[in-house]
Amino acid sequence: MIYRTLGGTGEKVSAIGVGGWHLGLKHVDEELSLRIVREAIDRGVNFMDNSWDYNDGESERRMGKALEGGYRERAFLMTKIDGRTKKEAAKQLDESLRRLRVDYVDLAQHHEVIRFEDPHRIFDEEGANAALVEARAAGKVRYIGFTGHKDPRIHLYTLEVAAEHGFHFDAVQMPLNVMDAHYRSFEKLVLPELVRQEIGVLGMKALANGILLKSNTVTPVECLHYALSLPTSVVITGIDSQEILEQAFEAVETFRPLGPEETEALLARTADAAARGQFEPFKTTSIFDSTAQHPDWLGEEPPKVQQLMPQ
Repeated sequence: MIYRTLGGTGEKVSAIGVGGWHLGLKHVDEELSLRIVREAIDRGVNFMDNSWDYNDGESERRMGKALEGGYRERAFLMTKIDGRTKKEAAKQLDESLRRLRVDYVDLAQHHEVIRFEDPHRIFDEEGANAALVEARAAGKVRYIGFTGHKDPRIHLYTLEVAAEHGFHFDAVQMPLNVMDAHYRSFEKLVLPELVRQEIGVLGMKALANGILLKSNTVTPVECLHYALSLPTSVVITGIDSQEILEQAFEAVETFRPLGPEETEALLARTADAAARGQFEPFKTTSIFDSTAQHPDWLGEEPPKVQQLMPQ
């Protein structure tokens, strides 16, 4: 296994991480999901991804079971919360801790920052970040980050709003793949800023749940090698079978950073398919936007905003 440093935290994390969403899917039974987590850890993966909203909590419940028996101590555990208010975020985090059967998570992230208003709600006096900062002080959370998949400009704006409030994120999660380089690119716009600020880079959607492969331009291992060649701390990949677990380890075992000519060849091969975001529907549609389908997860607008509205 390859280990990298998570931004400025000093934490050593595996270059490949286990995505939590797939662990709770209907075609993945509990026994298989537990085996995936434990075998991954036994073979050197320590980064575990999850979220409060994955599969109505089933992904967290299964990971919680899998981490018993000494596995928790060998894992860097991350989960995400959707709440934008302090109250809702605190409630969701406590639910996540109960499902995961742990006293703390190593990293908690604001999930689906996909609207320009999200950072304002998060950093409101009664916003979600206040809940995570209090949780950090109470020992429930070690590090704080945010995620999003929609538009790199929203990521940059969130970093700006955080700085205005004197807050520095420990990690940021975003799509990084061979298609992203051509369209509304997180790699080109956000990645350099994260590196500059020494914020841990969590790459996701390296294969976009297999959607990238439907372009018939790249192989799974090529996709993972491309993401691993970027200055990522972790490349999170969904694993729903033994075959896909082996694929992830093959990518690590055969990995060497892509040279300029190899990178150029991959990008040339994917340029036409990627030009309009067709194979990155998380950017161009609302299909991946779980909080858009469940706005109640976010909680109410801040009180001072409600006071401005006509009665």
